[in-house]
Amino acid sequence: MITRRNFIKTSALTGAAGITGILSRNVAADRIQPNRITIHRIDSDFEREPLAQPFGFKGGYISELWQAIVYLQSASGIGKVGLGTQSVLWSDASVFASHTESGGNALMYAMTEYALQELKGIQFSNPIELLDAIFDDVYQYGKKITNNPDLRKTFALNSLVAVDNAAWLLYAAENGLDNFDDLVPGKYRTALSHNHNTVASIPLLSYNVPVAEIKQAVADGYFFLKIKIGQAGTQEEMLAKDMRRLSEIHEAIGRRETPHTEDGRPCYYLDANGRYQQMDTFLRLLDHIEKIGAMDQVAIIEEPFPEELRADVSGIPVRLAADESAHTVEDALERIQMGYRAIALKAIAKTLSMTLKIAGKAAEHQVPCFCADLTVNPILVDWNKNVAARLAPFPGLRCGLLETNGHQNYRNWKRMEQNHPCPDASWRQCREGIFHLDQDFYLKSGGILQDSRHYMALFNKNR
Repeated sequence: MITRRNFIKTSALTGAAGITGILSRNVAADRIQPNRITIHRIDSDFEREPLAQPFGFKGGYISELWQAIVYLQSASGIGKVGLGTQSVLWSDASVFASHTESGGNALMYAMTEYALQELKGIQFSNPIELLDAIFDDVYQYGKKITNNPDLRKTFALNSLVAVDNAAWLLYAAENGLDNFDDLVPGKYRTALSHNHNTVASIPLLSYNVPVAEIKQAVADGYFFLKIKIGQAGTQEEMLAKDMRRLSEIHEAIGRRETPHTEDGRPCYYLDANGRYQQMDTFLRLLDHIEKIGAMDQVAIIEEPFPEELRADVSGIPVRLAADESAHTVEDALERIQMGYRAIALKAIAKTLSMTLKIAGKAAEHQVPCFCADLTVNPILVDWNKNVAARLAPFPGLRCGLLETNGHQNYRNWKRMEQNHPCPDASWRQCREGIFHLDQDFYLKSGGILQDSRHYMALFNKNR
């Protein structure tokens, strides 16, 4: 791995050899060598966005999400802004539990700032190389400031999303790329080779969403529902709450009809966030799901067990998905070997650079992927949508899958939408549970390569 110490020297010696350059579906573009980019100026800021109501998962609740904003300017004078949504509870619940909510966010933002300081004067040829160069330093710094030697790598990756996005945008501008397809390196292109006309929108149903609202969501056309399980309390209390919750939901919507699934019924995507500490407890949940007649509608159960429980799950009769535990491509491969049969990709939580690696490895092993949310802002929704639009259809469906729940949870979502470069685009709107992606979406790459006037203005005033 390239370390920061020898990064500039090694890059100067190798140039484009041994790295992926501008790799697109245009064969001629594959032969172009990328420009080496020198980072000349850095800056950062953040905005605190309150949630409409406390948002519960992993047995805890959050009230706001910090939006990290990073500015990178190259020696040629091009400046780009990258965004990231911080989620301390999702990325490392132990950090969340041992600090105040703002304190945990401040620690993650300090890691973003540390990464920026590492980038001063660095030269790079592509963002994946750049992430590899700084990740370990940022991770070790995070262990120090959180006083947590077991800090989860996802915490560091979450802190690097805004940095990574800014690097991708700078890379695109420096090399004259104006399409997401052109950004995808050749070795990962097989994993992102589709162009869906439709992508299913997955709403998130946290612990406190009333059943009446869930019924309305299905009536509105949503058919692939993410249901948070693993509620607060002891393992026995959690199991009892989860069984009661699933019974209520299945009774309310289980027999509703939808044209989008093979059996014509809604699909359940259960997310436990690692709360089931023992296999036996989890199997009792599955017995209950079977008893109420919902087993055939459970498409995915995500992260049922703590990351430390490295059990063979290949015999479990439902598709288990890895999310937080698949921090890096090496971790994702380990989960695949343990019997996990799906990977939740989070370009908006683990960086696009790491996500491309994970998607590539999953494709090698024919493990389906889908895109999960982090309750991100509207622009990051379209970063995720660009990936979801290009993944192979999820088993049992004919379209891509994209979880997006910001519109459900942010108090000021309508205002935040106006920061998007294409706020009124039709492909931004979900209609009857579906995003319809037309030629305009692919030509504009969901607007992510365009500047947002709001975020650029935060840094132009300081120039």
